[in-house]
Amino acid sequence: MKKITLLLTFIFFTNLAVNSQDKGNKGERNEKIKALKIAFLTEKLKLTTTEAQKFWPVYNKYDAKIYQLERLEKHKLVSKIRKEGGIEAISEEEAKAAFLKIKEIDSKVYSIKMEFDKKLSEIITYKKILTLKTSEKDFIRNLMKKYRKKKENKN
Repeated sequence: MKKITLLLTFIFFTNLAVNSQDKGNKGERNEKIKALKIAFLTEKLKLTTTEAQKFWPVYNKYDAKIYQLERLEKHKLVSKIRKEGGIEAISEEEAKAAFLKIKEIDSKVYSIKMEFDKKLSEIITYKKILTLKTSEKDFIRNLMKKYRKKKENKN
């Protein structure tokens, strides 16, 4: 049953990634990565069908919030500083405002993570929560290795 769930999840998100070609290359790549991450985590966590039905909506909501804050909000801030000529080119007031905004984002991220951990503890075991935490890092590590190899092969 777990293999079927994993396979169906992977097929669904692969299909989603293929159909999102109108978003451009970056959007397609992000969808493929998301599908691979879901398949990787599903395999590592060995979720039961019941756990998976409860886990994935909570995880997806959490992941979207974190993405919004860490990737989009911080990225806007960094891009603004770069456009203005870098850290050396901004005033002390602008630096203070950027610093305070980063602290605010970090605080929100921390709160979201604490809320997520609390919800997870109601859905899956603590062993699976620890497995999730390590598996997310493993996925990123594996993804970076593949990226580096691909880059080396191009050169």
